[in-house]
Amino acid sequence: MAAVLLAGCSAHGATRSQPQAETTAASGAVAFAGTYRPIPSPPVLIEHATVLTGTGTRLDDADVLLRDGRIAAVGAALDAPADTVRVDGRGKWITPGIIDVHSHLGVYPSPGMRAHSDGNEMTQPVTADVWAEHSVWPQDPGFLAALAGGVTALQVLPGSANLIGGRGVTLKNVPATTMQGMKFPGAPYGLKMACGENPKRVYGQKGGPATRMGNMAGYRKAFIDAADYAKKKDAKRDLELETLAGVLDGSIRVHIHCYRADEMANMLDLAREFGFRIAAFHHGVEAYKLADRLAAEGVCGALWADWWGFKMEAFDGIQENIALVDRPQGSCAIVHSDSEEGIQRLNQEAAKVIANAKRAGIGEIAPEHAIRWLTANPARALGIDAQTGTLEAGKMADVVLWNRNPFSVYAQAEQVYIDGARVYDRHDPARQPKSDFMLGQGGGL
Repeated sequence: MAAVLLAGCSAHGATRSQPQAETTAASGAVAFAGTYRPIPSPPVLIEHATVLTGTGTRLDDADVLLRDGRIAAVGAALDAPADTVRVDGRGKWITPGIIDVHSHLGVYPSPGMRAHSDGNEMTQPVTADVWAEHSVWPQDPGFLAALAGGVTALQVLPGSANLIGGRGVTLKNVPATTMQGMKFPGAPYGLKMACGENPKRVYGQKGGPATRMGNMAGYRKAFIDAADYAKKKDAKRDLELETLAGVLDGSIRVHIHCYRADEMANMLDLAREFGFRIAAFHHGVEAYKLADRLAAEGVCGALWADWWGFKMEAFDGIQENIALVDRPQGSCAIVHSDSEEGIQRLNQEAAKVIANAKRAGIGEIAPEHAIRWLTANPARALGIDAQTGTLEAGKMADVVLWNRNPFSVYAQAEQVYIDGARVYDRHDPARQPKSDFMLGQGGGL
């Protein structure tokens, strides 16, 4: 199985997904096109489990049928073909695969060394021309540690040193020799932007910006240039402006590192000025202060459960942040990691949110609702919700079988399926893939 693995391996109210912003090579082919192909697998029927569909529904003593890489059916006492592999799910729970909307795996791999620290192009404030995928190291052991935590897809982003840091890429969490072998089919590109302390700290002694008003001026100048570029049919190709023009035409989704509520409001006004939409604010420790506006404008909040206070712009965080962002009608709260360690236990990070909400008197948040923070909502932010994020017939069979309620501190992902193939099994060493980097080193992940 390991050999097979290594070889094989939206805004609310808007359309469910945007077309991928493709760049063509001189030959007319798509540049850096994905080569991911699902691993062939027999039908699988997981029986008699508790199922959290990701749509807000919980089914007890239910089955999930995986066939031809897709969810074939979800329900009780399902029929299955004769060649189906049957998995006993009694006492266990099934969820969609976890999706991390904010990761730096592959661009800041483990072990962390200067030699492969490739996440920030800190050469000028606007580096929209760079693509995170060109730094991704597929051998990063962190990918497979995340797989053991139930993560089936993730967005790898550039770092947050720049006003505009470049394109992110959405990957299937499968072992592969190349980045192209991991690319999520049809996923739109994302653009990483950052507001606040990071850009002005990095560039304050390098010619600016040195202030928050300098940050804002930098964004505006960049999009003014992009708007002019988009109007010129015969313009010489410019990689930086090409990406920003993709933002303006809606084919590239915007993800913004932003902590303070006042700065999020400024960025929403910036988007209105230039006619683009923001997919998600990331980190957003003050997102609770404008939860209603985020919901009304269809902007997701990709947030930590309880990480705050490590710098001034992160000072006013509260542990109820995600629960409050989640409350308004049409909201899109997401639990994200931004950490090679946190990505391994995103289910437990979500469990913290449930506990903090209850302690604050917000009320009991049911597992069938909370799972959306890890599956359906990140899929929405990434523009892949038509393909994954929920257990619905026809969607990709990205599925996790847990040994118990996934929001228990004792929960473990026992089996992980990607496009219907069992790519991880906690009880089968042959289905615990290791990166080439770890082979021969004797240690586990």
